[in-house]
Amino acid sequence: MSTATLTPVPTETLLDALHWRYATKIFDPARAIPVADWQALEDSLILTPSSYGLQPYQFMVITDPVLKAQLRPASWGQSQITDASHLVVFLARNSMTADYVDGYIDRVAEVRGVAVGDLAGYRNLMVGNLVENKVGLNIPEWTARQAYLAFGQLMQTAALMGIDACPIEGLDPKTYDQILGLEGGDFRTVAVCALGYRSEADKYATLPKVRLSAQKLVIHR
Repeated sequence: MSTATLTPVPTETLLDALHWRYATKIFDPARAIPVADWQALEDSLILTPSSYGLQPYQFMVITDPVLKAQLRPASWGQSQITDASHLVVFLARNSMTADYVDGYIDRVAEVRGVAVGDLAGYRNLMVGNLVENKVGLNIPEWTARQAYLAFGQLMQTAALMGIDACPIEGLDPKTYDQILGLEGGDFRTVAVCALGYRSEADKYATLPKVRLSAQKLVIHR
């Protein structure tokens, strides 16, 4: 797809979608997200910007009713886990390695048609900052922040598509890791997003959206 030109989303459409969305409390379990729409949501995850472009995360998409039922007790018993069409479990890397950086450099070279050697400076910068950690980052915290960039992009994309979403941090990450077979691996659970379509029984869908005023939140200088 060419990115040379773009037809912007009208401002009114964008704001309407952002006002329409809310953290859905009750999903309609009978409604599934169409395959083509879901693919677009997955693409939005893949296209999320990340620091250095490294994408130090993965997204586990869960639709299996049995697995969702296993995860519900580890999610404070929230019905969104079992009733939503799809769950996305956001996984963040536990560490950063030179091998991972090299894999990313190989991908850049492949996509952009350049020699790996031409990217040596960029590669060494990332290894120095993230593997040798010359900048003193808390790497697990940093990878979780990168995953949350994707979390936000997914919810905004869903709103623009008329698909409901609920961000869920009310869960036991360690139990998730056990159930999903992540223990001892490179990734850990950081959060979950449930997606689908709101139930008519969800009273929260019609409540006014509560936000602090722009004067409280936005500083102009």
